[in-house]
Amino acid sequence: MNIIIFSRWLTLGAYFALLILLMLWLTVLAPPQSVPVSVALLLLVGPLLFPLRGLLHGRPYTHAWTSFLVLIYFVHGVVEAYSNPDERLYAALEILFSVLLYSGALLYARHRGRQLRIQSGGADTRAQKES
Repeated sequence: MNIIIFSRWLTLGAYFALLILLMLWLTVLAPPQSVPVSVALLLLVGPLLFPLRGLLHGRPYTHAWTSFLVLIYFVHGVVEAYSNPDERLYAALEILFSVLLYSGALLYARHRGRQLRIQSGGADTRAQKES
């Protein structure tokens, strides 16, 4: 299988898995007691909605900055796994999905960006500028 297709499906699968996990975690599985559910959803799920359009359209730039955004969810998962033993399973799933999303997004951004540069002749113009 082509690495670009594999990394795109990995990214989309992990993205939607993380999105669904967070929504279920905050509304059904273990709603927060200290803040309203709507505020928790806004703070945790809201930022994850920003790259949705670019990911669905397969834009390498969006995949690149999504890999930085997902680091927040990795850190959140690690903190929750350490501090809250009752929700350790949900936190472990968040860590897993964020690592998969990070890896898939970086792979896609790298290989698809390189493919687009080659198709547009960008690699040739760079070589000409250097010489």
